[in-house]
Amino acid sequence: MPITAIGAKEQEGTPCRGWACTVNVIPMSTEGGARRRVSWDEYFMNIAHEVATRATCDRKHVGAVIVRDKSILATGYNGSIRGLPHCDDEGHLIEDGHCVRTVHAEANAIVQAARNGMRIDGSAIYVTASPCWGCFRLIANAGIVKIVFGEFYRDPKIFDVSQRIGIELVDFSSQRIGIELVEFSKTTL
Repeated sequence: MPITAIGAKEQEGTPCRGWACTVNVIPMSTEGGARRRVSWDEYFMNIAHEVATRATCDRKHVGAVIVRDKSILATGYNGSIRGLPHCDDEGHLIEDGHCVRTVHAEANAIVQAARNGMRIDGSAIYVTASPCWGCFRLIANAGIVKIVFGEFYRDPKIFDVSQRIGIELVDFSSQRIGIELVEFSKTTL
């Protein structure tokens, strides 16, 4: 059944934010007439996609959720240093082809856990894009043991290194997250 959603501009796999769009809720598959509940990985990845809607750099909207024992410990999205202007407000600060105004979602989630005294050793992180090398190093040194990511983002060395140090990497890019874009209207709401 189509519904109208208010979200942001469509951007490589992120829901519409700030623009009108029509989405279909994808029904859960049924076996023997019973509705299938989403898996825990699907559940937390759906939440990571929602967290990404808070991102303040339009070059990439990324969300991260740190979880242990099926409980959320911390979340993060890419945004500027606390108290400083966001890309959405003042534009990008580009160095070597990358915007350096923002702190990445994974780093912000780890920082949020630290600020709140939350132990994340042995946890999992769900992130809408695979971590860059810098964030991967933070994740590894924080003791996170599982990374579930929604799309590949630029650094293939995480695959080899994760195997060498025992971090489980789960490529979730082929999974559907529960909504499907049907129609996109460029009419700003």
